[in-house]
Amino acid sequence: MKFEFKTDKNRFSDKFTFSLAISIITFFAVLFTNISYNLNKLTSYYEINYLCRLVLVDKSQSNFKKLSKLTKQLKKQKIWDFCREYSF
Repeated sequence: MKFEFKTDKNRFSDKFTFSLAISIITFFAVLFTNISYNLNKLTSYYEINYLCRLVLVDKSQSNFKKLSKLTKQLKKQKIWDFCREYSF
């Protein structure tokens, strides 16, 4: 016995669905990347703001170290100046 199957598929619809799927995946990848980048900027802003307020009240060494990592300032005087401008 011999079985034959007719596979008459429309080639345009297969290519269209594949390209549509790739486009949707690319769109969501770019969207999630953009959201994560903006969320990272926003959280660093609030963290710097919080630590600057903390430094103005409590002058502990750990707060200066955290701020120096975030702002890339090495001297305490520069951190003080930065926090005065940043907080107000």
